[in-house]
Amino acid sequence: MRILFDHNVPVPLRHWLIGHQVKTAYERDWAILANGTLLQVAEDAGFDLIITTDKGIRYQQNLAGRKLAIVILETNDWTRIRRSQILASLTDEEAWKKRFAEKRDVIRRMAREALDQDEEG
Repeated sequence: MRILFDHNVPVPLRHWLIGHQVKTAYERDWAILANGTLLQVAEDAGFDLIITTDKGIRYQQNLAGRKLAIVILETNDWTRIRRSQILASLTDEEAWKKRFAEKRDVIRRMAREALDQDEEG
């Protein structure tokens, strides 16, 4: 899985995501991009997931129809992240596969419904 860390995510987290390709917004020179632009360029670049601590992103952006999954961490404090259950959920490969399969199924259903509406209308 290709994962992008937003500019506020602690970089040591990448060492827990073994087997995934992890890049940071800084490494891609995307740290100054606004949220909407960042989501679009990350999606266009083929990232599967963005991890951020920006709790407002879900309210500021229209996330419907995005192929990019978003994980919002409650904190950017590495000590708290390391001691919490966040790491366990982020490193659970089977859980990720299930989430992506569910998201893919929802997108397919929405696409089918849109096609059906076009044919009817």
